[in-house]
Amino acid sequence: MMGDRDYRQLIKNAIKSIGSEIEPKIDPKDINTINVHEVVRCLRRSYFDRVEPKEVERTGFNDLVSGLLRSRAFGSKSGEFEIDEIKFKGQAEMIIDDAIIIFRWVNELPENPKANDLLYLNSCMWIFNKMDGIVIYLAGDRKETSFSLSRDKKMFEEIIRRVRVLHDLLKQKKTPILEPSDECSTCQYYDKCYIKQKVAKSISLKDLVGMGK
Repeated sequence: MMGDRDYRQLIKNAIKSIGSEIEPKIDPKDINTINVHEVVRCLRRSYFDRVEPKEVERTGFNDLVSGLLRSRAFGSKSGEFEIDEIKFKGQAEMIIDDAIIIFRWVNELPENPKANDLLYLNSCMWIFNKMDGIVIYLAGDRKETSFSLSRDKKMFEEIIRRVRVLHDLLKQKKTPILEPSDECSTCQYYDKCYIKQKVAKSISLKDLVGMGK
């Protein structure tokens, strides 16, 4: 706090403002348009984002940087793939020659690409009719690593299935089943899926061993 101004709050407001600009624009009432972003992650989370939205608290710039790289100023392009009456929309950060390129900002470079990033990349390859794709991970220490992927039909068929499932559940107003993942602990809808109850009394290892007798 400096003077009469809360600079920490100003920073939080700036992050919030940027975040609202770079988030995929999704009309919650248009259930016939599904975004790639919605089906490569937990369907339950995507469902709640449409029917009972709760703002996610942003605490850092990692997601913001990835989002900014999707900006049209960097050559980003939007497209869609028709699945019956459903428009399946996606956005590629870059398209160079016959390859889709997406960027992800991370704290530490991964040894293997994240599953949802591969699903996103593969979906974009089908949407834009490209055969190859690259996901590039960027870290704050100026390091980067990349992984390539060739267009995969079976992977896309699974995504199409998830598109239809989300579409049907939105139409029927039914909540998707739980899809436990590492992202659950930071999800803004955690309380809708799991019951949080803090145990007041600490439990020692000795107590746990005794319980097994």
